[in-house]
Amino acid sequence: MPRHAPSTQLETHEVFNQPPAFIGHNLFDTDRAMCEAAVREGGDWVGEPLSKLGAVAGSEAVLELGDLANRHPPELVPFDRYGQRIDEARFHPSYHQLMGVAMDHHIHDIAWTADRPGGHVAHAGLLALMTQAEAGVLCPISMTYAAVPALRHQPDITGPWLEKLIGGTYDGPLGPIAGKRGVTVGMAMTEKQGGSDVRANTTRAHPLGGRLYRLVGHKWFCSAPMSDGFLTLAYAEGGLSCFLVPRIAPDGSRNGIQVMRLKDKLGNKSNASSEIEYHDAVAWLLGEEGRGVSVIIDMVHHTRLDTMAGTLGIMRRPLAEAVNHVAGRRVFQKTLADQPAMRAVIADLGLEYEAAAALTMRVARAFDGEAESDRAFARLAVALGKYWLTKRCPNFVYECMECHGGVGYVEETPLPRYFRESPLNAIWEGSGNVIALDVLRTLRKEPAAMDSFVAEIALARGGDRRLDAAAGRLADRFAGPAGESDARRLVEDMAVLLQGSLLVRHGPEAVADGFVASRIGGDWGRCFGTLPAGADIDAIARRQIEPLAG
Repeated sequence: MPRHAPSTQLETHEVFNQPPAFIGHNLFDTDRAMCEAAVREGGDWVGEPLSKLGAVAGSEAVLELGDLANRHPPELVPFDRYGQRIDEARFHPSYHQLMGVAMDHHIHDIAWTADRPGGHVAHAGLLALMTQAEAGVLCPISMTYAAVPALRHQPDITGPWLEKLIGGTYDGPLGPIAGKRGVTVGMAMTEKQGGSDVRANTTRAHPLGGRLYRLVGHKWFCSAPMSDGFLTLAYAEGGLSCFLVPRIAPDGSRNGIQVMRLKDKLGNKSNASSEIEYHDAVAWLLGEEGRGVSVIIDMVHHTRLDTMAGTLGIMRRPLAEAVNHVAGRRVFQKTLADQPAMRAVIADLGLEYEAAAALTMRVARAFDGEAESDRAFARLAVALGKYWLTKRCPNFVYECMECHGGVGYVEETPLPRYFRESPLNAIWEGSGNVIALDVLRTLRKEPAAMDSFVAEIALARGGDRRLDAAAGRLADRFAGPAGESDARRLVEDMAVLLQGSLLVRHGPEAVADGFVASRIGGDWGRCFGTLPAGADIDAIARRQIEPLAG
């Protein structure tokens, strides 16, 4: 859809008062909240890779690839023309090009190759930026990144995989990994009868000798079925265990993995989510029998960080599109951005995004830490952030859509695509109740997690009396029992308090005061655009408008 020199003079009218197309922006350099948070939490060095991808992801060519990949979703090809079973998902060329961009910019491995602190911050920032071009390819990229800790449980088996993964580039065609330039890794955990309750799984693993097993069963969700291998759960004699299942068996044949169908999803159209069956599929045991959850939970822990980073990207692209629209369209002798009511909406959306960026980058830094306090904080904070940001996302994207008026509801814009994408991260990697209950369990079983959270909030003590009062109320709740029915409310309060503490410590005064007054102080309406009378709306809005205005 080239946009070079479009004709504005039509037969019946002249086309005018339309904003410029949102193309050619560096998605990192024009995002003050992301720039500040990423560099603060990751170090000055992260700015270079983020800016490089920001320029590429914001280019007309890559934005068009994202559109094409979603307009032409993958198709299941169970058999070749000779009737032989191949079980392949065929993708539009745009998908492969986007996968190449993602791996060329090392979203999948920068966290594991960085020789300094900030690798996971760089990873989270890169993933958020690429999401703004296209979200679906980030599913296999995220799982490939997150597979590394689980694969390291069994280096004698997974060494060749790690060598191809870390430093690898995209190599889509099926083949033995020894001959590939890089590999991707997917995940297959849940089954029809259990869902999140993986203990209800029925897939069985039968030993073949050593660490080699054959698997028989099904998986209700197998993400990215064209990956080179999958981490999966199955019952062995010793209990629920974790396995690496390659698409190419050790003897060079196609492994016994049959793709039954691709999911017809609300959004995330470019990504092939599938149902599969294992028909004596050959697999390697990772870790010990009966310890499968503890092995694969390392992967889940890291993909939860990516649900935060992906959500940040899903929020940012619609916000940037909304800002571009309201700054470029005039109504009643003023741009929409200069109309007080619209400026209040942009400011309120800006506050929400600023808090999301600060929280995501701070949680990513905890993944870089080696101290037990860092690990404890990461375990708790990633659940808080995953729950809260993903819950906030759909209404945020909707409000950005409304800023466009009717054109925002038209499929030629990216707004409908991102609106369909907006609920997904709340569901994947643990839905809301699962995450909230995980937080309760962590608070009960890991005192270090509670201590690390309290210490983090305390760093902002004295910066805002409203924040201090909220921290005191939360401390009183910690002292008493927390029931499951109160889990969601507790997680919400903890997440917002953490966001507020970060903005009070690091954010511009107008942003910090506006956020605390509205989200913590309670002086806020029920929709975006209802900040308190004392909020510095102009200062907050300028942080969103000025960078995109050039």
